[in-house]
Amino acid sequence: MSLISWLRWNETSPRLSPRSPAEMVLETLMMELAGQMREAERQQRERSHADRKICTGVDYSWLARTPRPTYDLSPGERLQLEDVCAKIHPSYCGPAILRFRQLMAEHEPEVQEVARLFRSVLQEVLERMKEEEEAHKLTRQWSLRPRGSLALATFKTRMRIYPFTSDIRTISEDVERDMPPPPRTWSMPEFQVPKAD
Repeated sequence: MSLISWLRWNETSPRLSPRSPAEMVLETLMMELAGQMREAERQQRERSHADRKICTGVDYSWLARTPRPTYDLSPGERLQLEDVCAKIHPSYCGPAILRFRQLMAEHEPEVQEVARLFRSVLQEVLERMKEEEEAHKLTRQWSLRPRGSLALATFKTRMRIYPFTSDIRTISEDVERDMPPPPRTWSMPEFQVPKAD
């Protein structure tokens, strides 16, 4: 093949339009789900082969071809999962995948349960996103407040309520006045003059 024909082919090939971050997150998460479903199905198949070998005492698995995947998501379920994946911010894509892999390793679910586990991870990530967004809004509100209201807010947080001190005069207070003065504070030693006999 000559170089000129290759260059012409390159010029006529359609340029791929850059994908948005949301599309990339959606594609990455759905690929992860498909991969984990294949892995769960493979493990399920290996467990059934091991059980069959134990029951019959003979292993014929080397005769069988690798079967096609038997479980697939329904179109409605796939659309629902894609809708949830599209809401995930790109910065949360990696942690979502790591959490999903961790739960897969812990639970070793059947292939039918993988989509449910994936959905729970996505909901968990969405809740975390919402909490962090609300915390970010609160910090932004505090930074935009006028200085006077901020001083008042810090004053209110510094106020303490002491239940044993009161400005209300009581009868016991009048009785306590006739008592000797209280001892000095702990930081100062108390000096007493010896009494003369």
